[in-house]
Amino acid sequence: MNLFVYKLPEYCSIICFGIGFCNLLLNRNMVKKIIGLGIMDTSIYLFLAVKGYVRGAVAPIVTYQEQLAGVDPTKYINPIPAGLVLTGIVVSVSVTAILLALTVRMHEEFNTFNIDKVIHIVRDEERRAEQ
Repeated sequence: MNLFVYKLPEYCSIICFGIGFCNLLLNRNMVKKIIGLGIMDTSIYLFLAVKGYVRGAVAPIVTYQEQLAGVDPTKYINPIPAGLVLTGIVVSVSVTAILLALTVRMHEEFNTFNIDKVIHIVRDEERRAEQ
């Protein structure tokens, strides 16, 4: 039971990723697909933050006195996961903004958010253009 509680944030991130992935696959509404992608992104950031955290460790800022005394690298947190999370958030916000802009444009053109209806309309237009 103790291992389950200790790994709970990791399990939550995996469950959230599954929820977002199912939302991305099973919904036909483009806005809901974008929300599913956002849930997946957030779950990955949670997972990276959990894996990068070390209980009892401090930020990797070494003073001159610590350098003279000899630095113990096990008492510092690795800053790479935090950098990856920040970079991922910036990319995720950019991708979400572009997807929402394209979805609005799609709605203006086809008057629906349903991707199946859009595909059907486009195929009908192609058939009419061939004839």
